[in-house]
Amino acid sequence: LFMFISGVAIPYAITAKVEQGAKRKLLFNKIFKRGIILVIFGIIYNGALKHGFSDMRVASVLGQIGLGYLFAATIVLYTKSYKTRLAWLIGILSGIAILQLLVPVPGYGAGLLDPVGGMNAWIDRTFLPGRLHGGTFDPEGLLCIVSAITVTLMGALAGSVLRDGEPASKRKAGILAIAGACLITVALVLSTFYPIIKAAWTVPFNLLTVGIGSLLLSLFYFTIDVKNWTGGILSYKILFFKVIGMNSITIYMLNAILDFRGASLFFTGWLAAPMGEWIVILGAIVLEWLLLYYLYKKKIFLRV
Repeated sequence: LFMFISGVAIPYAITAKVEQGAKRKLLFNKIFKRGIILVIFGIIYNGALKHGFSDMRVASVLGQIGLGYLFAATIVLYTKSYKTRLAWLIGILSGIAILQLLVPVPGYGAGLLDPVGGMNAWIDRTFLPGRLHGGTFDPEGLLCIVSAITVTLMGALAGSVLRDGEPASKRKAGILAIAGACLITVALVLSTFYPIIKAAWTVPFNLLTVGIGSLLLSLFYFTIDVKNWTGGILSYKILFFKVIGMNSITIYMLNAILDFRGASLFFTGWLAAPMGEWIVILGAIVLEWLLLYYLYKKKIFLRV
């Protein structure tokens, strides 16, 4: 969903600047820089500075987000029409499906989607440097990164629907809702012979994820932008998520550095025995949010 939402922002961040006369080369340089910084952050998150580079894991969630954004934003930057972007999307999704279902893996054959004999696993073992998170494959490996491009690109298409044409309207919310429902339906139909597998980022998984994301985006867009229902208790709910969203990468990175669970255990350990582990987890979430709220109030944001 983070990749989908990062795609939604592309028309606002990229297309708008092109329309204002910004040079595509300069915009591409910014896109490239952002993608590479996220890859570097991902390697650091995996412990490269702590454990050294000899056995480091190159693939990462942040790297997948960064490269997915890089290629999806580049496609949007250098294309002008929905049809061209949709053609790119269908082409990439078709390529993923062909590789995962039809192209034989040496020693295993075609159509396997397991962690050893699947195309994802073979590509990672053959071409991905460094340690693989799953041993025989990596859930953020090379073919998974290609899938991330499609999720981000679908987000960009959704963002274009929101940005183009008339101001905030029920029609736009309806388009997103219908698109989301259709994507979920297609994903479920495909899953009868092409499973929904997150670790392999199969095409049905991508469609299901974007379908759910589109429904949620439609709901929040209708509630906040169209109806302007932002008062009362809803304002606090919006603030809760806004504080997280403004520094999402910050808190993700800090989880690799700071022991929020340990800090929570210090305060809630006496409740863990009678109430269970969930109270410790809840305490960690509260501590993380309070830190983010402090950064939010001080207007301290990590921008990539």
